[in-house]
Amino acid sequence: MSQSSATKTAGEAADEAQGELYDFLVVSNRLPVDRVEEGSGSGWRRSPGGLVTALAPVMEKSDGAWVGWHGAPDEVLEPFEHEGITILPVPLTAQEVENYYEGFSNATLWPLYHDVIAPPEFHRAWWDSYQRVNQRFADAAAERAAEGATVWVQDYQLQLVPAMLRRLRPDLKIGFFNHIPFPPQEIFAQLPWRRQVLEGLLGADLLGFQRPNDAANFARAARRYARAAGKGSRLVVTDPAHDGEWSPRERTVRAEAFPISIDTARISELAERPEIIERARQIRHDLGDPTTIMLGVDRLDYTKGIRHRLKAFEELLTDGRARVGDVTLIQVASPSRERVEQYRILREEIEGTVGRINGTFDTMQHTAVRYLHHSYPVEEMVALYLAADVMLVTALRDGMNLVAKEYVAARRDGTGALVLSEFAGAADQLKQALLVNPHDIAGLKDAITTAISLPRGVAARRMKAMRRQIVVHNVEEWSASFLARLKEVCP
Repeated sequence: MSQSSATKTAGEAADEAQGELYDFLVVSNRLPVDRVEEGSGSGWRRSPGGLVTALAPVMEKSDGAWVGWHGAPDEVLEPFEHEGITILPVPLTAQEVENYYEGFSNATLWPLYHDVIAPPEFHRAWWDSYQRVNQRFADAAAERAAEGATVWVQDYQLQLVPAMLRRLRPDLKIGFFNHIPFPPQEIFAQLPWRRQVLEGLLGADLLGFQRPNDAANFARAARRYARAAGKGSRLVVTDPAHDGEWSPRERTVRAEAFPISIDTARISELAERPEIIERARQIRHDLGDPTTIMLGVDRLDYTKGIRHRLKAFEELLTDGRARVGDVTLIQVASPSRERVEQYRILREEIEGTVGRINGTFDTMQHTAVRYLHHSYPVEEMVALYLAADVMLVTALRDGMNLVAKEYVAARRDGTGALVLSEFAGAADQLKQALLVNPHDIAGLKDAITTAISLPRGVAARRMKAMRRQIVVHNVEEWSASFLARLKEVCP
């Protein structure tokens, strides 16, 4: 664009966005902005998520656009510009939100990809909606991509988009990143539409996964169920002939690991602010200044192992290995998919467990578990990280778990201990954490007691090693390495 985004009026930016073609597009289920009320009307603010943090600088430098849903069903928005990023909204109806998003994405794919911790549901109406919505996203990207543009598709809600884009625009460089695990082929095989999903993903030139095992699981499934050839991370597929071509064309797809990370510098900077340090002191004081504060921060999801964590803590209190007044657990459980039945049941179970623990072990001065069913701004989260002596990440299955990395980034003084599930992708990078199998309640209890009593020097060595890892491998390094590799593998 010839005119700086800083000097455009809102109307000029909107008019320009109507017909502009872009050299770099991100396609994700949600846009990188959230609607906020401003006086008598509403406006937009940049979303706080790690993906937005990683890609916003890239998009600002490369004249990029972001294709996604803005979060409100049955509303059509025109393209607009926000903080140097062109926003290309894709509309969804309320029925599509129910079938494509809550249904196929989060009641079929999510449990299936997380090792069937909860049973997935398979409904043809959900699958039909998933196909229609994916095609709408692909059409929107294809319409606004310049010749030879780079398109980076994000996550499990849009697995059909790469192949749909390739059919529409074979000139594009197409990347895909899967933010959640990819299951072993024996589990993936349950999906009635396994071939179609694999063929959708194989439309990309480069497929990124959180862990090497996830990439290997995908490659094995692609060879088994989608007739891909090749060895290791290299997959050879045959595309059908396009207009003007006489025969099918062989193409190479790469499936590789690119573990995502966080904006380490921002978390570290917040952890140094006097007002946030003071807030951390206030949190401890409000809890009665216990010797040890343990912290869990999760979406309220059955994959996060919250029930296992509470069970281990309850048994430690029962055994006398922990005592209320000495130890308090703060559990932040941010609301998640509350219209889905499994999530409503989970909330009732966890709140019932917290009530039982507190009813049994609370004293007049101290509480055993401070349960917070809220979402908090990043400043409050950093204060919680500073207040907590022990961070508990007990996911039963997790693509990465950025909370573990955020805790490490906040502990600039080298204090604190991280108890980390070996089933979270972060365990591959944060090897100095106290790694646990959360299904092993006895082992989890031992890890918690070790973390509480970890000698200061040992804790400092572990924390400093983990901080070195996330300082080097931050979220900017993640996006840069993926895009550099995509450019390398594309012909």
